[in-house]
Amino acid sequence: MAHKTWGGRFKKELDPRVMQFNASLAFDKVLYAHDIVGSQAHAKMLARQGLISEPEADLICKGLEEISHEIENGVHEFEASCEDIHMFVEQLLIAKIGEVGKKLHTGRSRNDQVALDLRLYSRNAGVQINSLLQNLNQTLEELARLHADDKIPGYTHLQQAQPIYLGQFFAAYLAMFQRDLERLHDWQTRMNRSPLGAGALAGSALPLDRMWVAETLGFNGVIENTLDAVSDRDFIIEFCAAASIIMMHLSRLAEDLILWATQEFGFITLDDSFATGSSLMPNKKNPDVLELIRGKSGRVFGHLMGILTVMKGLPLAYNKDMQEDKECLFDTVNTLAVCLEIITPFLESVQFNTKLMEQKAKSGYLNATAILESLVLQGVPFRDAHHQVGLWVQAAIDKNCSLEEIINNKSL
Repeated sequence: MAHKTWGGRFKKELDPRVMQFNASLAFDKVLYAHDIVGSQAHAKMLARQGLISEPEADLICKGLEEISHEIENGVHEFEASCEDIHMFVEQLLIAKIGEVGKKLHTGRSRNDQVALDLRLYSRNAGVQINSLLQNLNQTLEELARLHADDKIPGYTHLQQAQPIYLGQFFAAYLAMFQRDLERLHDWQTRMNRSPLGAGALAGSALPLDRMWVAETLGFNGVIENTLDAVSDRDFIIEFCAAASIIMMHLSRLAEDLILWATQEFGFITLDDSFATGSSLMPNKKNPDVLELIRGKSGRVFGHLMGILTVMKGLPLAYNKDMQEDKECLFDTVNTLAVCLEIITPFLESVQFNTKLMEQKAKSGYLNATAILESLVLQGVPFRDAHHQVGLWVQAAIDKNCSLEEIINNKSL
């Protein structure tokens, strides 16, 4: 077991099947840049505290920088024999600079190391999603401005209800996504604390400077309780929850537009560059982009339930179950990002058939509520006014005429 960093107390080789089942390198390799940045800060801190020499820290940092470029350029193949990205990077470092590389892990456990990597990854992901949301909101704000005076029928229960403006429609989604941005900002404040120095669970007797590392890596402070630092993934759960809400809003927007793209509605015309056709039916123009967004929302919701289920029964502190935190986080980030990246240009490409929308807004007795309220302003009790207008609507339906035609023959 000499090749295993933890193999000193083991007499037998690890069963290859266990090695494969236990390994996470296949997916946590995406953390390599964060792992290296965290390790460089850790090495510099060790030198500051006199735990290694300055030349040793410089050699470690230089070696890690070279490894970062090599991985980025595909020089190294991710070996299945390496359990995770942390061991992979460390073994590359030892191979590159020799015995000094073995000093990097001083005062550190993979428990606080991976917690750090995930927070660095999540923080960057939050910045990416924030930027994509800002772009979407700019487009929605512009659409709300352009269509501020374009009337459309508003719906409740998917039944025509009252006339509204197309600009109101976009402004409603703008408000939703603005709250999503606020949720991300709140999450960022809570999660931006460094766990490094917590060790496996009980910290270290070595004179580590946790605060210096935190400040160097751009954190607002450290997670004081070392058990908490390595054993909770609520920052991942909270991100997945915020992502689920964003995807829910995207899915609702997609559903509205899918309906509007049907011949039955005809409110929008899909741009050829953002629609697909049928392999059988030449007449089809399908809103695949919107349907995929709607479908992918379930995928993100599933990841939220997955990580909640993983964490719900775990005793303190770290448990291997928590290896399952990564794939759900990575896929949530990637799924949310691609949906936000495509919806903005999609919206910019759509043709809104505002003339037809206005025609629909003027039919279907959508002015019934306005007439009711005019009666109320004349002193008619609300319930009486409601009943009277209901009678007029039914009369208009029976005579297949407008509500105004019925009212004009009545005495208000």
